[in-house]
Amino acid sequence: MKTSPQPKGPWIHRFSIRLFTVILAILVYWVLGFLVEDIESIRGPQYEEIERRHVDQTLVKREKNLTADIAEADRAIANKRDEMRIIGDSSQNLQKTITQMIELQKLSVQKSFSLPEAEQMNLSESLSHFLESQKRYQGHNAELSALMEQKRSLQAEKSSVERKIGQQRKPAKKEYQRLREKHDLRIAAFQLLILIPLLAVGAFLIVKYRGSIYFPLFLGYGAAVLLKVSLVIHAYFPSRYFKYILVIGMLIVVVRLLIYFIQVVAFPKAQWLTKQYREAYERFLCPVCEYPIRTGPRRFLFWTRRTVNNIVLPKEAHEERPYSCPACGTVLFEECPECHGIRHALLPHCEHCGAEKDIAESSGRTSGG
Repeated sequence: MKTSPQPKGPWIHRFSIRLFTVILAILVYWVLGFLVEDIESIRGPQYEEIERRHVDQTLVKREKNLTADIAEADRAIANKRDEMRIIGDSSQNLQKTITQMIELQKLSVQKSFSLPEAEQMNLSESLSHFLESQKRYQGHNAELSALMEQKRSLQAEKSSVERKIGQQRKPAKKEYQRLREKHDLRIAAFQLLILIPLLAVGAFLIVKYRGSIYFPLFLGYGAAVLLKVSLVIHAYFPSRYFKYILVIGMLIVVVRLLIYFIQVVAFPKAQWLTKQYREAYERFLCPVCEYPIRTGPRRFLFWTRRTVNNIVLPKEAHEERPYSCPACGTVLFEECPECHGIRHALLPHCEHCGAEKDIAESSGRTSGG
């Protein structure tokens, strides 16, 4: 099985592919959001209609009338208090005037002179106005007490009506809650009826074309649909159900990934083998058992994955020869049949002439041997 190299392209192109993959996912998620919102606009149960079937409308009307009567009583009480405040202020001014005139009259008696007749008439008129203000104040006070009593009576009747309405609203609320849950489940079913096939299509495209050059298109689409499906399930299904759905979904994904990676290890593809072997050669470790590749100037040196780049190599010339791993027997360097130079036995191309070989067959011989 021969492999053709896949060009990666400039970094700006790779970055643009990732960027537009994210933008594609956002746009798909946006479109799906419009679709979900249109389905959510389906008219559900109306509480007012359900309440009218359970609650006596005469009681509701009476409650509204009592509320209006109480508001009217509050306005009347406020107006009456304003009138009493004005009368009280006027009485206080008259009382001050009368006090001053009485003091003036006392002074005239002490000084043995008589007040003018006009002053005496003013005193009499002030006393008359003061008494009349006190009488009006007492009348308003009695009216205020009557209004307060009327308000208390209205509030007591309203409380009684509200208790009766509250008892009648309990079955209405239960019925509304039941119908609302049924409507939400129906909306969720409609949404999932559209989203699940879209998710299945996305999963199929991702699995079938994971090696295609257009894989980012399918990945962005599938990720957006998966996110929208998860949010719909979380929004409409109770938490006690959603946690089971979430855990079962995660179990399916984890098991599928575990099976996939087991198959990759047991039956690796050429591209994965090439990547694994290339990384091992770069660290001068056997790709099969990770024993150090001690050939050429590294023959008497020791290193690990972490210290391989810190090794200082001797500068003397060395002859390239075929080499097999002394730990597992895997052929790591061999003679190229095309140019007869020493090449990497587990990499697809000769470093001298570029001749290609089948990595899968080499791997099969290695594991079989």
